[in-house]
Amino acid sequence: MKIGLLSRNANLYSTNRLKEAAEERGHDVRVIDYLRCVMDITSHKPAIRYGGQELSPLDAVIPRIGATHTFYGTAVVRQFEMMNVFPTNESQGISRSRDKLRSLQLLSRNGIGLPVTGIAHSTKDIDGLIELVGGAPLIVKLIEGTQGVGVVLAETKKAAESVIAAFRQLDANILVQEFIKEAKGADIRAFVIGGRVVASMRRQGAPGEFRSNLHQGGHAEKIKLTPEERSTAVRAAKTMGLNVCGVDLLRSNHGPVVMEVNSSPGLEGIEDTTGIDVAGKVIEFIEKNARPGNTRTSARG
Repeated sequence: MKIGLLSRNANLYSTNRLKEAAEERGHDVRVIDYLRCVMDITSHKPAIRYGGQELSPLDAVIPRIGATHTFYGTAVVRQFEMMNVFPTNESQGISRSRDKLRSLQLLSRNGIGLPVTGIAHSTKDIDGLIELVGGAPLIVKLIEGTQGVGVVLAETKKAAESVIAAFRQLDANILVQEFIKEAKGADIRAFVIGGRVVASMRRQGAPGEFRSNLHQGGHAEKIKLTPEERSTAVRAAKTMGLNVCGVDLLRSNHGPVVMEVNSSPGLEGIEDTTGIDVAGKVIEFIEKNARPGNTRTSARG
């Protein structure tokens, strides 16, 4: 098969591993910088030009869309869908997962466990917002933040009021969530491919750090999920409409709660920690599912 790997950096670990895994299985892989794609939106003949030439036909694409380029990146994925090219993740699913508020609303509607979450626009409603999530300590998140950036732990009501007011003065959209103290600075990353958890790890934050992101100094260990955790991760992926994703969970006193569903999860941490060939499993998924028109959004947009 001919596979396009939509990535801005051919030297990234995840990009390299996916290319390597596909080539090992005999596929022709091309890394494509999606920001350099020119979309030809012509009636009955949608096409993509790259490097001044029309891109040769592909059987599948693997979107690795950065959070800062979601709008154009998903437009490129959508164009491939219109050309009947199979994407591992469809444009609509990527867009859903990148909108923190929208994704939480969808997960909530489907009864998936979440931290108690509130959002308000006016600074006049801060007291009610804090009360809604059970008071301090609490978490304040920028809706546009990624990889733990723009996430603040407010340990007192006064601190929470100050942080919320400061963000709102900058006209930043924020979420306020209950602080899951019993998680003790750890979370779980479940890697879901094709409706099945293929690998999972527990990430522990550095001493004194409530965020568990590995690039923030945390460490990880392989973990066996409970049936409820496994089911929650699979249901969260399905709700977002994602075939390949990382679902981040916390263990709370009222069961597993979903923090985020990542449509472009990194492979380095999960592969190093578990020893599982996750990249190879992504390629296996393409081999089983890639065929013209096998997308849900190609006709609907």
